[in-house]
Amino acid sequence: QVWLLESGGALVKAGASLTLSCVVSGGTFNTYVMGWFRQAPGKEREFVAAITRPSSESSYTGDSVKGRFRISRDNSKNTVYLHMNALKPEDTAIYYCAGDSSYSGDYYKEIEYNFWGPGTRVIVSS
Repeated sequence: QVWLLESGGALVKAGASLTLSCVVSGGTFNTYVMGWFRQAPGKEREFVAAITRPSSESSYTGDSVKGRFRISRDNSKNTVYLHMNALKPEDTAIYYCAGDSSYSGDYYKEIEYNFWGPGTRVIVSS
């Protein structure tokens, strides 16, 4: 059984920075592609960022956060991070961490991922 647990969500003001963490337990972290998705109230879940396996590491970010958000991983801690800068009220959402043990290349699709955390809430006030 693989468990993911996000942390770091908070209420912040526009322009602030925040880092989310996701700890993975019960699996082989360094073989997983890891992603972050978010879901704002009344909206569908949206791809935010992804990072591939350490052996050939690449990272990707969604268009709405490009240049402001960055994903990283620490394989010694089984943890993936989402570094968020210049936060905007439209970044308000529940942020979910996801893991993929059988990567097929579609890092931006929810269906790609087979492990999910319960989410952490980020609220950005104007």
